[in-house]
Amino acid sequence: MKTLFVSYRVTDLVRSLDFYTALGYTELGVVDIGNGSRLVLLQFPGEPAASLELVHRPDGGRVGVGSGFDHLAIQVDDLVATQEHLAAAGLEPGPVEYPGGPDGPKTSWLTDPDGYRLELVEWPPGRPDGITAADFS
Repeated sequence: MKTLFVSYRVTDLVRSLDFYTALGYTELGVVDIGNGSRLVLLQFPGEPAASLELVHRPDGGRVGVGSGFDHLAIQVDDLVATQEHLAAAGLEPGPVEYPGGPDGPKTSWLTDPDGYRLELVEWPPGRPDGITAADFS
């Protein structure tokens, strides 16, 4: 088994698509599920498959994120350049943080139109991408 993608229910599909495309996602495909409801599958350039699904059910009312969800982590190559790009697109990334100290990863927080939190992560130079078992040994 493997995880296919994360799925978020969104209140305003156009606003959410504007947000996620400004972040760098591209639209892979749309599925009409009836009654005006749609699923939009997104991926970052270079990803082999969808990594995020936006679910829009207009009759479902406003989305409430709830207390069980924490955040989606997104790896970036250059955090400062990403923050500048996002700010130019009208988004509001938070300040650069160093949760692992000055030699650890750099992070910045961003919130989407429905209140979902995203953590942008730039790994230190020379560190392999992602988190693997090697990080815990």
